Amino acid sequence: MSTPPAITVRWTIGNVSDEGFEALRLSVWGATKAFGLAATYVICINSMPLDGARERAGALPGAVEWLDVSNAMWPDLRRHVSPDMAEGVAWKFAPLRLDSARYELALDNDCILWSLPRAVSDAVRDRDACVIAEDVRPCFGQFAARCGSEPRNSGIRGIPASFDFGRAILDVLEEQPVTLRSELDEQGLQVAAMMRHGAVNVVPVSDVSICSPFPPHLPHLGKCGAHFVGLNARSLPWDLNDVPASDLTRAHWRTHRAALYDRVGLTLPDEGPHP
Repeated sequence: MSTPPAITVRWTIGNVSDEGFEALRLSVWGATKAFGLAATYVICINSMPLDGARERAGALPGAVEWLDVSNAMWPDLRRHVSPDMAEGVAWKFAPLRLDSARYELALDNDCILWSLPRAVSDAVRDRDACVIAEDVRPCFGQFAARCGSEPRNSGIRGIPASFDFGRAILDVLEEQPVTLRSELDEQGLQVAAMMRHGAVNVVPVSDVSICSPFPPHLPHLGKCGAHFVGLNARSLPWDLNDVPASDLTRAHWRTHRAALYDRVGLTLPDEGPHP
């Protein structure tokens, strides 16, 4: 029997909504179910106390490591980030890599997997291809011209040990020396950098849906997981038919909670967002 390839699975989270922390809990349990003992699991915390983040996340597997990265921004990127770090841009690069000798899979806290999409399992096994998720529309911010027309989402980002991801990012920024101002800029920069590697596996939305109640997002779960975009926001700055969008997003989350707990192997709490 072959030894499973070593992999680091990481999450980045700050002071997001309660539902965002519940999603993190489910994401961690789902990942440990999918990867088992072959992986190292790390939650990178920014902009809030580590103890507070642990409390809000609830019970997690004992193998999970917590890391305060509030002062760990990649130095080479600082001059390309606005001082206020609007929309939390660039926290996914704090630090750039946790272990450059291992395959690294970064999941958004609101991206929940309960089984491995083939694009991920193939990349981790072969140890050479990057991984990115499919999106429902192209959203690349200032880097749109460098990312092609196919929609991609950095809620799932896989980087092999053989790829100098940092060098690729700096090459993009040397050619286009902009200041990152939004999550879309952050996403576009990652996609543009990975395209330089050549081998990129794409997780289709049929496997991991881009999930929300607002079209063109998808209202349903994917075969292997779902990325609940918009769930982290405490409030969204718009209404739909006089109903706050954040209320609709939370209601949509509640319709899927029972299925999500079941699929990651947990019991649904009797009430409240955390058991």
